[in-house]
Amino acid sequence: MLCLVGEPHHDGSALYVSDLTPSPGSPVTVWVRAPRSAAVTGVHVRTVYDGEPRYTEAAVDELRTSSDVTGYGRQDVWWRAEIAAVNPVTRYRFLLHTPGGQAWLTAGGLAAHDVTDAGDFRLVSHEPPPPWMADAIVYQIFPDRFGRSGASRPLPGWALPRDWDRDPVIPEGPGTSQQFYGGDLDGVVRHLDHVRALGADTVYLTPVFPARSNHRYDAAAFDQVDPLLGGDEALGRLADALHGHGMRLLGDITTNHCGDAHPWFTAAVSDVNAPEREMFYFDPDTGDYEAWFGVKTLPKLNWGSELVRSRVPATLRRWLGPLDGWRVDVANMTGRFGADDHTHEVAALLRREAGPGAALIAEHCHDATADLDRDGWHGTMNYGGFTRPVWTWLRDPGLDLAHFLGVPGGVPSRAGTAALATVRTFAAHMSWRSLVHSWQILDSHDTPRIRTVTGSRERHLVALGLQATLPGTPMVFAGSEFGLTGVNGEHARTPMPWNRPADQDLVTLTAYRELFGLRRAEPALRRGGLRWLHADADHLVFARETEAETLLVSARRAPGEPLPLPGPATPVYNTSDTNAIPGGGPALRIWRLARRADTLGALPV
Repeated sequence: MLCLVGEPHHDGSALYVSDLTPSPGSPVTVWVRAPRSAAVTGVHVRTVYDGEPRYTEAAVDELRTSSDVTGYGRQDVWWRAEIAAVNPVTRYRFLLHTPGGQAWLTAGGLAAHDVTDAGDFRLVSHEPPPPWMADAIVYQIFPDRFGRSGASRPLPGWALPRDWDRDPVIPEGPGTSQQFYGGDLDGVVRHLDHVRALGADTVYLTPVFPARSNHRYDAAAFDQVDPLLGGDEALGRLADALHGHGMRLLGDITTNHCGDAHPWFTAAVSDVNAPEREMFYFDPDTGDYEAWFGVKTLPKLNWGSELVRSRVPATLRRWLGPLDGWRVDVANMTGRFGADDHTHEVAALLRREAGPGAALIAEHCHDATADLDRDGWHGTMNYGGFTRPVWTWLRDPGLDLAHFLGVPGGVPSRAGTAALATVRTFAAHMSWRSLVHSWQILDSHDTPRIRTVTGSRERHLVALGLQATLPGTPMVFAGSEFGLTGVNGEHARTPMPWNRPADQDLVTLTAYRELFGLRRAEPALRRGGLRWLHADADHLVFARETEAETLLVSARRAPGEPLPLPGPATPVYNTSDTNAIPGGGPALRIWRLARRADTLGALPV
């Protein structure tokens, strides 16, 4: 078992940092809270200014200690220090003095030995993300499978027509990228009430540019919307409908490659003297070209080319207005090839060209932390730090998948302590700002469905509860709210079951509406700090805290022993218990803890 309630705590959130968007050089107040039982006698804050560590002595903040911030001040001592955001990313940690010796407190946790700077907390003074991103709930739509307007359009030769409700999706092999169900952008407009009722306020569309596939990642142009989706006018109608309700719209851009039918590439491949030749990687001896994973329909862009550096940003700028930002496809590979590594330059260029109001979220399927906290991507699709640990903890015991998000051997089964270790490790290597602006994903158009992974509604809803209550931006793949299934990304792209009642799990749909409604209503779930309180094989407990309130969240994957609640509590979600965390499971439960409750240390190890 793991119990963290008796440890000193700081997490980089607004409860512990006076300014999450500091300007360069500006002063910032930081706090660390220490249980009286920890017997902390002194605190220094170590910052690294211009590459050199410096130490600032902290003092007890009598006001916070006596005013019982979040209801637990009687048991906690708050220490305060003033530091400065000297560098674009200023790292800091706490040196704690106790009668038993010294300990470091970093984002990686408490350590009684010296640790590297990799897990230090971070102040980031780069241009902050657009303010609206902090409260967003994102809904992902694969346009061919979400909704149809009924418009009749001639089909291209590559398309394999499929019946929306009668033809199952081909999961692999011939025809997967050609199967065509006929969803379009006006079809999305027809079902926006469903998106709004779910609590989402941001729609993310996978690519909408002309292509020779249903997924459209092989763009044949970046200057128009595919006529099969209704063209530029349909995108304008969708954007107007969303913006009219105060919602946002994100596009999907392939900065790593284009399609082999794109005019840039057709010019380059047909004439060795064409200016566009430099935009791609051609072998000077064979004339062959580099492509994404060797897929020749996806020629790789060379970001050492000034033409690429002018034309791709122009594409992003052209669509801003209807779009409020972009998800960047395979951002981890963009600008990287052999000895070339232009990724950070590219990210900074795109952010600068898009402007301060546009969101940029990077696709990254493993460790994205080295690409964050710069002046580029605002966050990542957090597969490594959220999706993977949640899957390992809540997977169906009988699950049989060939790989685990690309890792051979299927999805391993891991205890809650191991899943938590992964979550904390990834979070410790990025700033709080990057964490909360990253997408927390249970599944996507590139993965199996969460219902297939968990194998049951009960575990699915525990996963949903974690998505709705942990720091980060929830992103829902359309259809998961109905409990749709799928064994891989292709299979998961099932047409929405608007006219298939048998495929609509209304209990799951209700839970999505309730939990995202709760997130939208509770500031602590959107902007509060995070304290992990208890973990064992089958049970995770944590608190989300602001100065005004504390919400306690219990997530169980299986039945276990009840635990006492730490003082007076009001049920918020899925419970009527006011004295104990019940032992029944799988279940997700939430309480509001009363101010001036006893210490959270009442939770047993």
